[in-house]
Amino acid sequence: MTPQEQLSAGLAELGLALDAERQARLIAYAALIAKWNKVYNLTAIRDTAGIVSQHLLDSLTVLPHVTVDRVADIGSGAGLPGIVLAIVRPELEVHTVDTVQKKATFMRQAGIELGLKNLHAHHVRVEEWQPETPFPAVISRAFSELCDFVSLTEHLVAPGGRWLAMKGVYPREEIARLPAGVREAASIPLHLPAAADTQRHLIVLERS
Repeated sequence: MTPQEQLSAGLAELGLALDAERQARLIAYAALIAKWNKVYNLTAIRDTAGIVSQHLLDSLTVLPHVTVDRVADIGSGAGLPGIVLAIVRPELEVHTVDTVQKKATFMRQAGIELGLKNLHAHHVRVEEWQPETPFPAVISRAFSELCDFVSLTEHLVAPGGRWLAMKGVYPREEIARLPAGVREAASIPLHLPAAADTQRHLIVLERS
């Protein structure tokens, strides 16, 4: 199965309809990760097929739950899920943040090559980042424990905004350690295509 066929099958399993242009950009993005990986070690997954299944499709599982117009992706690494969201939702303003220079450089280059005018990549420590306007949603994918995610990004979340944490198994102990003033608003099981035994959850947090 080619990466394109793999992506198409995964999109069908997720119930997502993307036009040919957005699918082509996703495949081009996967190829960029594979290319840069040879020098910059962006991710442990090396082949394009693995990048499609374990990174792109995994990032796409959260798409129906990102209902805002601006989002900050913290600890974005190679741009996951931020660049994926920027590709499939061109009207969404996406800011990706990483402390590693080579990863921020990659994200900026990917944005240029993929023509993503809605993508803004930042090389900065998240606790030191001071954007002009806070965000209605701040997202992370396997970035840190929930209490650390909240404490490092609390200044980025607008009043009434939410934290979206992409996790594997349901993080019961992490939720129990949430700081005062923050509560779990929802726990949403996510289905990763062609990985029936893999657990994924989106943990939605809000100020109480």
